[in-house]
Amino acid sequence: MGWNPFQEVANSKPLFVTIYATVLIGIVFSSFYVFSAIYSGNPPGSSTPWFSPSLSHVDSPPISYSQPTSVGAVVLAPPPMQQSSWMKPIWEVPPHGSKMPPLKEFRLTKQLVQRRVKDNVVIVTFGNYAFMDFILSWVKHLTDLGLSNLLVGAMDTKLLEALYWRGIPVFDMGSHMSTIDVGWGSPTFHKMGREKVILIDAILPFGYELLMCDTDMVWLKNPLPYLARFPGADVLTSSDQVIPTVVDDSLDIWQQVGAAYNIGIFHWRPTDSAKKLAKEWKELLLADEKIWDQNGFNDLVRRQLGPSVDEDSGLVYAFDGNLKLGLLPASIFCSGHTYFVQAMFQQLRLEPYAVHTTFQYAGTEGKRHRLREAMVFYDPPEYYDSPGGFVSFKPSIPKSLLLDGEHTIESHFSLVNYQIKQIRTALAIASLLNRTLVMPPLWCRLDRLWFPHPGALEGSMTRQPFLCPLDHVFEVNVMLKEHPEEEFGPGINIREYSFFDNPYMPKQVKESWLDVQLCQEGSQDCHVSNNTSSQGVLRFPKRSNEETYKTVFSSFKDVKVIQFSSMQDAFLGFIDKTREDRFRNRVKRYVGIWCCVENHSPGHIYYDMYWDETPGWKPIPPQNPADDHPPW
Repeated sequence: MGWNPFQEVANSKPLFVTIYATVLIGIVFSSFYVFSAIYSGNPPGSSTPWFSPSLSHVDSPPISYSQPTSVGAVVLAPPPMQQSSWMKPIWEVPPHGSKMPPLKEFRLTKQLVQRRVKDNVVIVTFGNYAFMDFILSWVKHLTDLGLSNLLVGAMDTKLLEALYWRGIPVFDMGSHMSTIDVGWGSPTFHKMGREKVILIDAILPFGYELLMCDTDMVWLKNPLPYLARFPGADVLTSSDQVIPTVVDDSLDIWQQVGAAYNIGIFHWRPTDSAKKLAKEWKELLLADEKIWDQNGFNDLVRRQLGPSVDEDSGLVYAFDGNLKLGLLPASIFCSGHTYFVQAMFQQLRLEPYAVHTTFQYAGTEGKRHRLREAMVFYDPPEYYDSPGGFVSFKPSIPKSLLLDGEHTIESHFSLVNYQIKQIRTALAIASLLNRTLVMPPLWCRLDRLWFPHPGALEGSMTRQPFLCPLDHVFEVNVMLKEHPEEEFGPGINIREYSFFDNPYMPKQVKESWLDVQLCQEGSQDCHVSNNTSSQGVLRFPKRSNEETYKTVFSSFKDVKVIQFSSMQDAFLGFIDKTREDRFRNRVKRYVGIWCCVENHSPGHIYYDMYWDETPGWKPIPPQNPADDHPPW
């Protein structure tokens, strides 16, 4: 017999009758409310943008949860995390068939920002279309960390439209910027810097905390709990400090930070002092177009520096004597030096929050390659499955070159030149087989900097030797640039040394693999053949020429990865003289400079792809202006 709630109510005491009646009425009322909410929403396929005004939120005052509220001696915990009920999930694309909203809908307003705020914090970056892939990577790192309170400022309509159709919250900065890469230090670059200051000055009056970031950085850990540890700070900024001042996750000791404060990562609270700083900073830059935005920030903040706010927080009074400033530790809010060169966080056993691609070379391409080496850059699936397949090799370095002796310019170049020669051979084979070369890890003894130094900065945690970024030796931007084939031969694509370790590497690539074991021709089982062993290994004679490579490896054109056991004596040389000349013309431009020798001007020394063809080659800087040119 089924359960009859009304019979149960009839048989119960009056108290229970009241309880049952209340429950049943609540169920009916809740059902009515839910169905009303469902059927009063936007119809399917509605093109209403995610930033449409919400009348119930437009004029609501901002609420700050930066610090607990105290009532008498009782400390109340912060309220539950608050988030705009209109916040649309990131990556949720507009409905199929919908139209792009008019540009005026993307204007920066308090209402627009409010819809992305969570716990009174909004995370913002900006850029033009040339940095589209950096921005996508920046957004994905944040969403992977569970953060959605973000906004991207578009400096051109091409980027704005591209981000909108990808479901990324975007606003129009009204900059009408070029869609191309503007290059560091150019007039347009400085214009972008002024846009950042204008943006900060515009958002702070809205009353929200602002975590402002450059697009050439990525978040590795949710920074908001860390920033909330310093509720008294008006501004928390990163720096170019390369010498550690702390060995834990405390703020850097302000008295020991002599490097510039870096404005690529900094957090602003909407206090009177912070708003005053943003306003004066904007006015300073708009009054003089020659001032670099970062220099202007440093000049203002350091105008008055000290004393400490208290004994424990690490904050310091700065700017006007009222602004409370904190310096984010360089070990975990990493620069390109503390992360890629020193690996300071690893040595201190700390978890990094962010990495910013400063202290690097080869322009935007160098930045992108560094992030790829660290496997923190997101590329589309086709990047991991090149149509022609890949070629790689296992580098071999004698212990004497890597570890023995003093770390000098001579020992550094001996080590690097040894690797350059192997890479030169690998580039030739990749060109012959029309495959993408996966670069090997590159070892250096000496750091590369743009000012005179002893090889490793005194006081830093740089280990010698160290795994150095590719842009320390190679001109990554030149390697990736398209060159006329009639002058430079066919292009050679490259990938980063960590490519096969990347979790985005597809299974079909990893499982399509041929190991090539170089051998001495005439030895057992070593002859020109496309027959592999039972383990799938191909024994291939050393010093093979162009035709031999083409003949043998044409049988393996469907294999995704060909890995050589070595590049020592792997290739005898080109038969086609014209092709060889073009290849040489291409790759000799691939290497850059080592910089910088102390007590000598110029202090740089040119790397030479064909160093071994110059009798008695030595690593010395140019002795006069006529010698100050690349080796071609």
